[in-house]
Amino acid sequence: MKPELTATPRLAPGVRLNEKSQLPRTLLMPERALRLNGPSLEIVQLCDGHHTVQQIAEKLHALYSKAEPQRITDDLLGYLALLHDQRAIDF
Repeated sequence: MKPELTATPRLAPGVRLNEKSQLPRTLLMPERALRLNGPSLEIVQLCDGHHTVQQIAEKLHALYSKAEPQRITDDLLGYLALLHDQRAIDF
């Protein structure tokens, strides 16, 4: 399920971001873990229930200004849908 741009993604219950200083960072979920780096880490850190999908896209556009904005948004929507399907985030 692709999220709406007005949705506010947040980590699902029982899911947390490993905050240890060692890299790579890991998204800890019941029965599994997902290593995060680069844009995936930046996206998950912004899935705090306060930022909308649109705001996350705008932050990524600023960080990756050489990339095509529509591609960034499309990739973000796809990644959030994947995380939602894996029950890592809620909207």
